Amino acid sequence: MHINIYYGGRGIIEDPTLYVLKKIENVFDDIRVSYTRYNLYDMKNSITTLPQTLKEADGVILACSVEWMGIGGYMQQFLDACWFYGDKTKISSLYMTPVVISTTYGEKEAMMNLKNAWELLGGFSCSGICAYVEDTLDFDRNPDYTNYIEKKAENIYRTISQKIKLLPTSSIAIKKSIIKTSLQLTPQESEQLSKYVSDDIYVKQQKEDIEQLASFFKEKLNEQDTDINNEFIKPITACFTPQENFKASYLLVIEDKNKALYINIENDDLYCKYEKHEDVDIVAKLNHQVLDNIVHGRLSFQKAFMTSDMKVKGDFKTLRMLDMLFPFSAS
Repeated sequence: MHINIYYGGRGIIEDPTLYVLKKIENVFDDIRVSYTRYNLYDMKNSITTLPQTLKEADGVILACSVEWMGIGGYMQQFLDACWFYGDKTKISSLYMTPVVISTTYGEKEAMMNLKNAWELLGGFSCSGICAYVEDTLDFDRNPDYTNYIEKKAENIYRTISQKIKLLPTSSIAIKKSIIKTSLQLTPQESEQLSKYVSDDIYVKQQKEDIEQLASFFKEKLNEQDTDINNEFIKPITACFTPQENFKASYLLVIEDKNKALYINIENDDLYCKYEKHEDVDIVAKLNHQVLDNIVHGRLSFQKAFMTSDMKVKGDFKTLRMLDMLFPFSAS
């Protein structure tokens, strides 16, 4: 039988959780139970790959220290990795014993969090060790505490080796509905993905690629915005045919685009830009498609007016000049 121990504390000498783990490991040595301890603080850059180590385990001990509040960042990262990259089939056969030692308030809540998390992953949670320690030395020197920890270690062995049946919990039902909505990956895909996530170079390259793609599409959108803002100006300017001693101003209101194209003509000078003006000779209202047909020579301004595709306000003689000023040809 093999037991994996995952320690989520900071590894400081006075951490009472390390004392408890050492006592548990001594018992395992005496009864010849193999175990491997993973100190998460030493493996912070590869925590996402640790769920793969569960393959070799028959049982698991999750140990953390409550120094301020909760189970701590390293243990949370490990549980997150189990959710995203762990083999749920393997986890569903594993018994987990929580070990939570607190030097402040909150050891019971932290222990419950570990149990709930493991049950949501699909595994079994066993009775664990939960304690508040005010002084590490007093805790270390108390023979009653030592005896209690050793008895618990023996019970951990019995529970895992005999695979003692546990009563069902509501977490099992919740787990089934949650897993249905999560990303379904094979164990091989999960393992490969966890390696990618833990590879700083790969992650950095992915971020750079995403930034480049975002920049590319942003430029494309900007180009599209620029094209829309300049739409019709180029063909109108290119087709402009000046008329002697002629001066007029037009406002083409493109209603479905909520835009207005202002055209001002004075002899051979042409000003054409998207902007609104109040004082103009002609106000023509039309939609985008009608104006597109006009500039491509499929329709004239006069015909658009006659067929009611364009509504006009102003001097109709000035309106008729538009087809002379801009003799668009079919393209």
